[in-house]
Amino acid sequence: MLLLTLGLLLFFAIHLVPTSPSLRDGLVERFGAGAYRIAFSVVSLIGFALIVMGYHKLQLMPGKNPVLFDPPSWTRHIAFLLMIPAMIFIVAAFVPSRIRTAVKHPMLAAIKLWALAHLLVNGDLGSLLLFGGFLAFAVYDRISVKRRPGVTIPPAPASPLNDVLVVVAGLALYAFLMFGGHGALIGVPLTSVSFAP
Repeated sequence: MLLLTLGLLLFFAIHLVPTSPSLRDGLVERFGAGAYRIAFSVVSLIGFALIVMGYHKLQLMPGKNPVLFDPPSWTRHIAFLLMIPAMIFIVAAFVPSRIRTAVKHPMLAAIKLWALAHLLVNGDLGSLLLFGGFLAFAVYDRISVKRRPGVTIPPAPASPLNDVLVVVAGLALYAFLMFGGHGALIGVPLTSVSFAP
């Protein structure tokens, strides 16, 4: 639990810096833009690595990860539905489209849906810390974006093909995770069907 908590604190602490323009600008002015980006990336990676290792370790040690509640089975269906737009929004965060323009901040929207979906189906303390932490941070970051000067949404391209690409790629990512990807990457299979021969 300590490893996961430390990772979350590091990851969120460094990501809180951009939410305060005065703090970020002060660090850039003092250390330079390049040093700031390097430090941001290094601390983010360390925090993320600790989160992954800490959460994985908790799954192998149930005694140190108490189950606080047992979610009903029907919440899995809601979680599966929430993950469809979450995957589409993740793709939209990297592909200029009218979807990205409409959602405004698709990565934050994706994180909120992803975290909520996983909170619905996981009642252990480690999951509540992990997914609850990311949900709270995404909500806070979305609110702070409105207050930051100079944060603009790029205009959508004229061609609707980008929207089609975003949806198709998002659904493909969803299918990959559903049918084998989640089990291979996370260790928790979502269905009995897989792409493996």
